[in-house]
Amino acid sequence: MEFWKKHQKTSLEEATKILHKSHKDILELAETFTNEELFSKDAYKWVGGSTLGSYFVGDASSYYDWAMKKLKAHQKNCKSK
Repeated sequence: MEFWKKHQKTSLEEATKILHKSHKDILELAETFTNEELFSKDAYKWVGGSTLGSYFVGDASSYYDWAMKKLKAHQKNCKSK
């Protein structure tokens, strides 16, 4: 709900820019870790027995897939008005 409230006046163009910057930032962040840090189960205790890499692979990709679908739907809604 907070995200929705915050972006009520964000244009489609600005939302797309924000999404692309966020994607670039997360890729750059992932590159700061070694393969051992990303894929060793004991590297970070706070991932609860998983690996940090699994968060980058699973959660980040799911988020960007969701965000792209939302932008496309918004684009479609704007064209029909």
